[in-house]
Amino acid sequence: MTTTVIILAAGKGTRMKSALPKVLQPLANTPLLGHVFETAKKLNAQRLITIYGHGGELVKQTFVDENIDWVEQAEQLGTGHAVQMTLPVLPQDGLSLILYGDVPLVMPETLQRLLDESIHSGIGMITLDVADPTGYGRIVRQDGKVQAIVEHKDASAAQRQITEINTGIYCVSNAKLHQWLPKLSSNNAQGEYYLTDIVAMAVSEGLEIASITPEFAFEVEGVNDRLQLANLEREWQRYQAQQLMRQGVHLIDPNRFDLRGTLSCGQDVIIDINVIIEGDCELGDNVKIGAGCVLKNTTIAAGTIVQPYSVFDSAIVGQNNQIGPFARLRPQAILADEVHIGNFVEVKNTRIGHASKANHFTYLGDAEIGTESNIGAGTITCNYDGANKHKTIIGNQAFIGSNSSLVAPVHIGDGATVGAGSVITRDVENNSLAFERSTQLSKANYQRPQKQK
Repeated sequence: MTTTVIILAAGKGTRMKSALPKVLQPLANTPLLGHVFETAKKLNAQRLITIYGHGGELVKQTFVDENIDWVEQAEQLGTGHAVQMTLPVLPQDGLSLILYGDVPLVMPETLQRLLDESIHSGIGMITLDVADPTGYGRIVRQDGKVQAIVEHKDASAAQRQITEINTGIYCVSNAKLHQWLPKLSSNNAQGEYYLTDIVAMAVSEGLEIASITPEFAFEVEGVNDRLQLANLEREWQRYQAQQLMRQGVHLIDPNRFDLRGTLSCGQDVIIDINVIIEGDCELGDNVKIGAGCVLKNTTIAAGTIVQPYSVFDSAIVGQNNQIGPFARLRPQAILADEVHIGNFVEVKNTRIGHASKANHFTYLGDAEIGTESNIGAGTITCNYDGANKHKTIIGNQAFIGSNSSLVAPVHIGDGATVGAGSVITRDVENNSLAFERSTQLSKANYQRPQKQK
């Protein structure tokens, strides 16, 4: 049976006190509405219909790459009215899940259960039992079967004692939606078209309404203001932290960890406090991430240790690296095994070979560095001439003295040595010493001092 997902996303979100539409407010670094879209994709829905209103052009622009049927709700006349707007594009067959752009965390597994339970009767819903049901529509049952949903303002004193509430999430036969939605009335305390009235229509036809409850209460929590957004963020982060710990990840303090994307980990990974993971990241066995690090779209192989307050963005890091503290790896930083990147070293669009080191206060941009080379403190690759980027190539077992500037394009040969404080503007031959003050001098067949074994 085909599945359509209808998402109500037309609300203004006045209580957010923001120029940004409510459904674009970020949770775990993704717009609220983006979470709902991702869930719909996991359900393999054949059709995705989104009802927009306030800030609609910005909402549509944000998700311009998504395959969405956009439907405008120009007047805000209630949830029933919003779904009515979909009728011209709503298929005649199949089932529709009715979701909300400000209820971002309902699990695909929960919605799949709802779909499965709703196939036979053609209508199902998610309900929840809460300690304080004030403000919510109550589920009225008879002999255990759902008979009606009564909004709080329309409920009697007895009905207000009911603690089972309506979450607003439904699964309904499209044929029934085409039959029921045109019959909705606004004759109620709010003067709105309630989607909940379709439940009464189903009961009048003798249909048994399926109902399920979510595994986690946060799945059906909505967001109306900054407080609710912050509380839901914490609930989601706690859940994700618990899932990682069950997989064997050692989080020093799960209350001080943020996952804003996806993270896959090997065995015995240790993550210290206040680490932020963004995008898609992967950590190998025995990786240790120090406090305050930020990793985005980064892969780190086994045995690497990242010291505190390092920032990685779209980097690939090999095995048994030592990195940080306060290191920065920018996009296309590719580090081989046993590389050392120290404090206040920045690497961008650069490949660094096996066992090479840059331990202090260095910028390496648009470069290739061979194996077992040493980059002294304060070295920079001068990769930008004001108009174009140029490449620096440093060979194997090269030694770059402290406070050197390598003016690209330039090639430092295998085994070459650059004297401290040099500005190198010309290629340096293999196994030679180069240093430059006002002029560059070279010495062929230079024998570098060796460590005493």
